[in-house]
Amino acid sequence: MEEQATTTSNVNEELNQGIDINTDENAAGTSHLNEPVTDDSQLDKLQAELQEQKDKYLRLMAEFDNFRRRTAKERIELIQTAGKDVIVSLLDVLDDCDRAEKQLQSSDDITVQREGIQLVFNKLRSNLQSKGVKAMESIHADFDVEKHEAITEIPAPTEDLKGKVLDEVMKGYFLNDKIIRFAKVVVGK
Repeated sequence: MEEQATTTSNVNEELNQGIDINTDENAAGTSHLNEPVTDDSQLDKLQAELQEQKDKYLRLMAEFDNFRRRTAKERIELIQTAGKDVIVSLLDVLDDCDRAEKQLQSSDDITVQREGIQLVFNKLRSNLQSKGVKAMESIHADFDVEKHEAITEIPAPTEDLKGKVLDEVMKGYFLNDKIIRFAKVVVGK
């Protein structure tokens, strides 16, 4: 017991003399005791900044979600009404077809009927051309797999027609210089 009391008194004496019992190579023993654990104002400041960033993030996500919904809705509307312009221009041609049909039933003059039908066809072609549709010229052109779909091959009547389009089963079309329908053709071999 006496020994324990001596040890306790020795430790107390060392503390009183300024000897540091918290030995660390890089820091004084009393420096850890003097530092505040945390600065409450700095912690509050960081928490406020974190809350502000979370708020900005949530607002940005909500804004992006609204943008995505709005563009999806606009895209659906655009797809549904994309052909409206073409359809409206073709309604005039349809009206002309109705008038031509009435004229066919009431008149027996074949030349007048032919002229009326030709006018309807010309109006339809000009309407489509004004919208950017252009017919593909294929007959006697070199066969091109990028533009033509070969239905069959037949012997060429002359040597210079080998590998060329001899007949067109179905016309091909461009829309603003982009192929929208390949031409179905007969090729000479």
